[in-house]
Amino acid sequence: MKHTFFLAASGVGSGLTSASLGVFRALDRRGIRVGFCKPISQETGPNGGPDPSSEFIARTTGFKPAEPIPFAEAERYVRDDKMDDLMELVVEKVRSRADQIDVMIVEGLLPTETQTFPNRINRAAVTALSAEVILVNSVGVDSLEALEQSLEIAASLYGGKSNPNVIGCILNKVRLVKGVDISGSVRVVGDPGEVAEGKAAVIDPAAIDTVKKRVLEGCPIFRSGEFDLLGIIPWNPDLPSFRVSDVADHLNARVVNSGDMQRRRVSSVYLCARNVANILHLFRPGSLIVAPYDRLDVFITAALATMNRIPLAGVIVTGGEVNNPHFLDLCRPAFALGLPVLNVATDSFTTATALAKMSNEIPADDDERFNITLDFIARQIDVARLQSRVARDLELRMSPAAFRHQLANRARAANKVIVLPEGDEPRTIVAASICRQRGLARCILLGNPDEIQRVADLQRVSLDGIEIIDPAERREKYVAQLVELRKAKGMTEVEARAALEDNVMLGTVMLYKGEVDGLVSGAVHSTANTIRPALQIIKTAPGAKVVSSVFFMCLPEQVLVYGDCAVNPDPTVEELADIALQSAASAESFGIPARVAMISYSTGESGAGADVDKVRQATAIAKQKRPDLLIDGPLQYDAASIADVAAKKAPNSPVAGRATVFIFPDLNTGNTTYKAVQRSANVVSIGPMLQGLRKPVNDLSRGALVEDIVYTIATTAVQAVQAEQASPKKS
Repeated sequence: MKHTFFLAASGVGSGLTSASLGVFRALDRRGIRVGFCKPISQETGPNGGPDPSSEFIARTTGFKPAEPIPFAEAERYVRDDKMDDLMELVVEKVRSRADQIDVMIVEGLLPTETQTFPNRINRAAVTALSAEVILVNSVGVDSLEALEQSLEIAASLYGGKSNPNVIGCILNKVRLVKGVDISGSVRVVGDPGEVAEGKAAVIDPAAIDTVKKRVLEGCPIFRSGEFDLLGIIPWNPDLPSFRVSDVADHLNARVVNSGDMQRRRVSSVYLCARNVANILHLFRPGSLIVAPYDRLDVFITAALATMNRIPLAGVIVTGGEVNNPHFLDLCRPAFALGLPVLNVATDSFTTATALAKMSNEIPADDDERFNITLDFIARQIDVARLQSRVARDLELRMSPAAFRHQLANRARAANKVIVLPEGDEPRTIVAASICRQRGLARCILLGNPDEIQRVADLQRVSLDGIEIIDPAERREKYVAQLVELRKAKGMTEVEARAALEDNVMLGTVMLYKGEVDGLVSGAVHSTANTIRPALQIIKTAPGAKVVSSVFFMCLPEQVLVYGDCAVNPDPTVEELADIALQSAASAESFGIPARVAMISYSTGESGAGADVDKVRQATAIAKQKRPDLLIDGPLQYDAASIADVAAKKAPNSPVAGRATVFIFPDLNTGNTTYKAVQRSANVVSIGPMLQGLRKPVNDLSRGALVEDIVYTIATTAVQAVQAEQASPKKS
């Protein structure tokens, strides 16, 4: 371990944990071998479980934090005047993983209103660890005088701002917009006008720069240049809030209908006390409706809203049981669409009061909320300044976070136009909006503009800067072109018009004509429906024998490439060799060094049979075509991936034990393996990314999350650049 950053809160409610994990994520995205340690945990997970942040790091990265010392135990050490003994334990916790990393992020204790010893422990830990201190502050920037005073007091605990080990601060929860809804807030709906319509907060980089300039100029603590402003994290009410399942756990509620309670999130909680006509505006995405069991009109309205594609968070029935079979039967269609319904014995006001006391801590199993929140925070951290503090060069690696970071940067630089045929699909619309905000691509949505706008309003996203094309107004324009392209198959104008009723075909023709740079589909269409028009119109790239696919498997330690797991059921020897070369090129083009393992049930010369011979012959062909490529096979999966096994089974292999590209002999093996790894190891997989086409077309899983679609669009944008670079080679 080469460096330690100690994050300390300057007050209660600073958001210390999220800031600490955000710094971890920011450094990890740079490919730095970074670790995390919370040596003393003040809170455990739900039901007394392990610390949530440590569990999240252990589950989603290759780093396993040491188990924290319980707060009560640390308190006993202090009361018994055994601070030195406690610090020995702290140093042991922090340095127990030192050989695995270059930089360690240490999260300090939060100060409390009734206890002073957390600050004593923090000071002692900083000294014991020889750590550099980063203060995390949530004092508003409206009063620069109050901010300056808060930073001065916090810095004084560690020797003051003149201490070279007190390197700077992160300002957290900075409000750039006013009057927005606060996620998870509870409102009792009584008189008209009590509830304002929620407005999504747009985090404007220019606003952050303005705040930063104002703080740097108005706070003397920054003027010496020795105390840095390392990040401004805006308050963002659009970050994911708690799930309905979290509400059920908190209230110990009976579940009438589970629906999508594991995925639906609460943006606002409304205690409905008025007639339905006066509360209709509350039935919007993310609303959690609380009402007594005798208000069947409220529940029926919630059911109707759900059937009208409004994704309410759910309904909480209070004060009695919902057991009327006729009512339940009436609501079955809404239940089938995923509407969660909970039941509690307490009255509505007591229930709402309990909801207002829900902890904003992220549960250990909520990876989606962790990831989105940490990615947002990481983007606000001045990671270059942190990296420059480290005295020695760092060993970089292609971690999953570094891969996604690099992918996003390359997509921004590409600035490509990507057409989305499923333009009225809610996840696709949200993804297009995110891509515009992040500058990843210029998206075109195909579909009825009124319907797209309606869905966007329900999802509370802006379509500013996103082009919408009504297929009904464009189809005729492409009829002649499609007839010409398919004349060898005898296509008529009538057949062309019918084919162009499919938005995927329409988008594919747009791609062929160069009006867009890439196409992404599959959120509601099958893989065949996405690929077939591309094979008919776009055709394979020069030299490609087959169209194939790869998945980027974001394992905790690194990103691996799996191919082909989605397209070719049983490739021939020549096709398998071509898939290996395509996949190696894809890995290299995304910054992953290609060491290709041709997977089989046998390693080297140990086995025989038609299946093994196919892999052996394909390996020989690939080597002949690219003698510079590190490729070997047949290799068993464990021999390809585990150094100890490789040393026994394939000691002379240049690939075994450190393969980065895994080529499976057939679709059955590839798809089964990718699914098993993805699900059993909780691995994020980006793909399938199609390869071998003249222009990029990519397929989505029909269960794709919004973030999956975002990264697929980014991948397609990068592929478009590669297609352009390859096109001059075409004879």
